[in-house]
Amino acid sequence: MTLTRKFRLALAVAALTLAAAPATLAQTTAPATASAGPLKIGYTNVDYVLSQMPESKQIESQLKDYSTQLKNQLDTKVAEYRTKGEAYQKGAATMTDVIRADKEKELTNLQQSIQEFQQNAEQSVQQKQQQLLKPVLDKVQKTIDAVSEKNGYTYVFNSDAGYGTTPILLHGPKDGDISDLVLKEMGVTPGQNNAPAATAKPASTPAATPAAPASSKTKVKKK
Repeated sequence: MTLTRKFRLALAVAALTLAAAPATLAQTTAPATASAGPLKIGYTNVDYVLSQMPESKQIESQLKDYSTQLKNQLDTKVAEYRTKGEAYQKGAATMTDVIRADKEKELTNLQQSIQEFQQNAEQSVQQKQQQLLKPVLDKVQKTIDAVSEKNGYTYVFNSDAGYGTTPILLHGPKDGDISDLVLKEMGVTPGQNNAPAATAKPASTPAATPAAPASSKTKVKKK
């Protein structure tokens, strides 16, 4: 999923801060006066803008490092579980009932700990991503505001489609696209980064929590 997919809809809503409906209708239906200029509507491709920004790759790199740290911790937990599971399998036949029950309880607790860590790691990465994206979101919004004011745009729509939804703008003239103006306002040369938008990778974790070691007498729950 691109970095932009995580917040493009929020940005679109922010970019569409409209006046009250009655005022809008009055402005669009009433004859233009000498003091009020004509209604000017523009649009921008937010995904394109963000794909050109250097912050995109920086965020990807930071998220990758953060995810790697969490994955290493999870790998350590999984390795401990497997080691103790193998030891249980080898010695279960000679263990007393009390020791066997204690080992099985320990393995069950480790398995639950791994599952909880996986869930917490995913949530942690999402929170980290939102934290890193907020400054970029604010920057893009402020730039859109600045470009709109400089060029006399009354409203600016988002031409992107996210999460399988229909884009807010279905058709518009090419000269209404302010994407390159937004990039230039931020000091970014349009088209200099032709690579797709950076991807935000979630916490990389083992595909599944390891099942409890097989044993004819084990009481450890299996996944």
